[in-house]
Amino acid sequence: MFKNIVFGLALVLVIACGSKPRVSIGEGELELRPSAQHEVIASEVANLLENYSYKKVPMTDSLSNIVFDNLLKSMDAGRNYLLQSDVDEFQEFRNHISQDFRKGDLTAPFHMFNVYSKRYMQCMEYALSQVDAEHDFSIDEKYVAYREKLPYLTSEQELNEQWRKRVKYDLLNLRLTSTDKDSVDVEKHKETLRKRYKNLISQAKQTNSNDAFQLIMTALTDAVDPHTTYYNPSFAQAFNENMSNTFEGIGARLMMENEMVTIKEIIAGGPAFKDKSLQVDDRIVGVAQGEGEFEDIIGWRLDAAVAKIKGPKNTVVRLKIIPAGQELTAQPKIVALKREKIVIEEESAQKEIKQVKGEDGKTYKIGLIKLPKFYIDFDAYRRRDPDYKSTTRDVRLILDTLRQEKVDAVVLDLRSNGGGSLQEAIELTGLFIDKGPVVQVRDVRNRVQVDNDEEPGVAWDGPFGVMINRFSASASEIFAGAIQDYGRGVVFGSQSYGKGTVQSAIDMSRFISATNKLLLKAKGEDKDPDTPNGAPEFGQINITMGKFYRVNGSSTQHKGVMPDIIFPSQYSAEKFGESSEPSALPWDQIKPSNFAKVTDLGETIKALTTKHESRMKKSPEYQFLLEDIEEFGKADTIQEISLKQEELQKEREKNKMKNRARVNKALELRGLPLWKEGEPQPKTEFDFILDETLNVMADYIAVAKP
Repeated sequence: MFKNIVFGLALVLVIACGSKPRVSIGEGELELRPSAQHEVIASEVANLLENYSYKKVPMTDSLSNIVFDNLLKSMDAGRNYLLQSDVDEFQEFRNHISQDFRKGDLTAPFHMFNVYSKRYMQCMEYALSQVDAEHDFSIDEKYVAYREKLPYLTSEQELNEQWRKRVKYDLLNLRLTSTDKDSVDVEKHKETLRKRYKNLISQAKQTNSNDAFQLIMTALTDAVDPHTTYYNPSFAQAFNENMSNTFEGIGARLMMENEMVTIKEIIAGGPAFKDKSLQVDDRIVGVAQGEGEFEDIIGWRLDAAVAKIKGPKNTVVRLKIIPAGQELTAQPKIVALKREKIVIEEESAQKEIKQVKGEDGKTYKIGLIKLPKFYIDFDAYRRRDPDYKSTTRDVRLILDTLRQEKVDAVVLDLRSNGGGSLQEAIELTGLFIDKGPVVQVRDVRNRVQVDNDEEPGVAWDGPFGVMINRFSASASEIFAGAIQDYGRGVVFGSQSYGKGTVQSAIDMSRFISATNKLLLKAKGEDKDPDTPNGAPEFGQINITMGKFYRVNGSSTQHKGVMPDIIFPSQYSAEKFGESSEPSALPWDQIKPSNFAKVTDLGETIKALTTKHESRMKKSPEYQFLLEDIEEFGKADTIQEISLKQEELQKEREKNKMKNRARVNKALELRGLPLWKEGEPQPKTEFDFILDETLNVMADYIAVAKP
């Protein structure tokens, strides 16, 4: 979860870096080979993991077993491509694959990836051939889409049968979900499916050795620690942009459609938004830097095209555009845009004011701040830019506004906030406490450093609440834990993720020796030609170098933060969170730091809990929430899908009626009009946990009022 990277200008890419594959392509097969640079990086990463990381994990047989299993799962988690014979053949690598990393020998993992790629192409080609085959939708057949809990298929015949059923399911699904008057337009559905599989084949043929290397290195780092990650140059740049909540470019989100780079969103405030020359679904067919020559980018990989379109602020990029809805034969229009720094506002702190009627009959104003992550523009901060973007600066401004609005309390919503900058977690805590320790960090040498809020005064001293859930992690847990330990506010929700480790982002060029750099340069492999401007040329490793501890001495690792007011969660600790990660570090404890509580909220929380539980006993919405959680738990089974049209249609109608009943029950509980047949589904994303949190905050305000 915490390794996902959101590209500023592009959508998330599963594996990406560079546009020129080191690959021979013949008859649809790929044969990828590691570069000399890959071998050097692999060796240095293994050295770092063994000698410098917090865990110092040796490259042994036992680690090799985990790396091997990770690699198999990352390639074919659903067991829809590889055969049992392939997996049996791979077994010779099981006990030495991690030792090979130390030597820079990537032969085994690249061989495994090549076999997988061959099987993938084979499956796609067979699926394409089955689009025009005869499919009988009246016979009783079952299809399992995700086979993780089932054995690998044992023969090509079984593999072909699995993909025959997949194509049959895809056609049946198009038939049953068609909104056209004639839902049995077989040729139209076949053409849709042909395009889908041809697109997948086209994307697969663009796979390169950097893609394989990224997948392989992730299998290694995941075996050591779930939060240690090697990022290739493109991913490293994207990670750093994501951390800053900014990027430099034209302000558009792109995706690949039919080998064409297509605009899918114009970001408000960016150059494309201001210029108004670009529209959603416009296709970019050529890119030129300033007054330079245009490069045709049809058929390019998305990441390579994005690297050409993005660039330093105040530079000009020219785009050759086929407007949305026009044929490719249309005359392209030329659009020139000056790149700017784009702020990703939807991932920044946002405020809202809620009116809540308390049990005392009074109406209170509560300021709600939603914070998706802890962000800071490190580059601008290091340059001493007075307008650098950061979480604390944004929240401070919001608190100023809320004070002017005369709110009675503030709630900070950190649900599903996966963390981010440690510095920001410390400084944000400082907005609510008047100086003091915030977090303790133990490093690889067992030295403990106490990180303090040094700034006197607070930005908000009134009633305060913090919301967390199972996916609140890292910096979120540091903040929530500090607020709880100081008695500065009430924490609401469910047990947090339990990520209590510290990562340092290190440019890998620091660990590549001068000799190796010269050797790589002599081979012409010192830098990939498609490394984005400003990206680290050897990539970046985010490596675990320490553990977090609360000021009370307890680690947040595994246990996370337990709220004061607890709500039930559908996400169990056994399946979600740090405790579900086999390579995670254990929980432990150190001495508390020297801190003084703001107040002791023990009795207050007891009183609030009593009122909260009393409301829950009488709340039909609370019972509705418990029912949803129970239904979620039932979903973790092998799902067999009927390929008999009549049966699948009945099953879907049954589910449709069940969904309608659930929606109407939710609407009824809110006193809203029911959803009638033929009407679009109404919004039912009611946030009961937020509503009840605000009710408890109203109780808190009443108690806190002098």
